[in-house]
Amino acid sequence: MLDVRRMQVLRAVITSGSITAAARNLGYTPSAISQQLSTLEREAGTELLERVGRGVRPTPAGTLLCEHAETLSAELARAETALTELKEGRTGKLAIRYFATAGASLVPHAVAAVRREHPGVWIDLKLVEPEDPLPEVETGRADMAIVVFPRSNPPAKGVELQHLLDDPYRAVLPRAHPLARKRTLALADLADEPWVGVDPIPGMCREILDSACASAGFAPNIVVESEDYQTAQGFIAAGLGVGLVPELGLGTPHPGVVVRRIRNPEPCRLIYAAVTARAAGSPAVRTLVAAMREAAGKAR
Repeated sequence: MLDVRRMQVLRAVITSGSITAAARNLGYTPSAISQQLSTLEREAGTELLERVGRGVRPTPAGTLLCEHAETLSAELARAETALTELKEGRTGKLAIRYFATAGASLVPHAVAAVRREHPGVWIDLKLVEPEDPLPEVETGRADMAIVVFPRSNPPAKGVELQHLLDDPYRAVLPRAHPLARKRTLALADLADEPWVGVDPIPGMCREILDSACASAGFAPNIVVESEDYQTAQGFIAAGLGVGLVPELGLGTPHPGVVVRRIRNPEPCRLIYAAVTARAAGSPAVRTLVAAMREAAGKAR
């Protein structure tokens, strides 16, 4: 098999016209160059150079390999450039998984920032809900996931957490509800109310609400379930019950509801970017995280 590095030496000899000149240009001794050429001729099974006076000239086989060496040099240079751009985050692919309220509030601004600052990076976006997006990162199917904490188990080794924002829950009441007159409610104020459930499927968000209500000494009486926050607001506006909705999920509140702060305790989702260690240092990932934090600040 022909050695690419020896082909490059052959090209240097042919373009400079002599072994001595090539050795000087490459920083080798003439004997080292001669050894490389002898080995290449054995690999090729034919002579590659012939002497002409004090110099050398290529045989037809030598000319052929020189032409291919030039092509290989150009390809290697392009490969090295592409590798550098990939390592520096100017090209490549980032697979991002997210849940719906993060997708609406945080992800669009962040993706736009990456496309503006790192146009060579391709973004693979996928909504993962109601499933937990964290396993996508833990198993290597994604580079980043937007996830909710607290949770009982920490992320797997090789996954870094970068805090994005705290997303407190707010009480959502029918506009005519007697408690709507209060600016801030104790969670226990809602203990005897019918509730509109906003997280019908068990998961981190459901656990946060159940734990907060338990801390306030009650379990919510859920009379109707809703699979999204906007629909829940419609049920609440119709007087079917009260509910707790995280700030990111409020969007433009329904005209038939009021939104009030909660205390004792105030349930809160902690939202993080879970990033694989291999991608954490990428400039594109840094841009994504910074842009999501910026979007979170504007959403408050």
